[in-house]
Amino acid sequence: MSYIESHGSPKGRSMRTPLGRVRNLGSAHSGTKDFWRQRITGVAMTLLILPVLVVIMTVIGRNQAGAAQILGSLPIAVILLLFIIASAWHMKIGMQVVIEDYVHNEKLKLASIMANNFFSFAVALASIYAIFKLSSGV
Repeated sequence: MSYIESHGSPKGRSMRTPLGRVRNLGSAHSGTKDFWRQRITGVAMTLLILPVLVVIMTVIGRNQAGAAQILGSLPIAVILLLFIIASAWHMKIGMQVVIEDYVHNEKLKLASIMANNFFSFAVALASIYAIFKLSSGV
């Protein structure tokens, strides 16, 4: 029995094992979750970039009180929070992919991924805190 007879047409050949096809997992054993999450955060950032740029343009040239008043409004705070969350998540996923692909020492890879997670979380947390502080008027 030839390969084509047992596996179908030559166009249907796959490098995946039968178990991999059933589970739909790639070589990293995590499927395509990170791929799709990065695409979703990219789309979210694309949709939010225009409102964020408008906010930035309105804040430029204002004094601290005027900027705080604009940034403190609820719709602006929500837009900025969504953009910050999407950006931090996108950054984390992107750097993790780079680390997994190019860092070959397992201990260094683990430390780098942990540092990436901490840095992404710290940036998001600091930015979210600043937006909450501005929107609360403190």
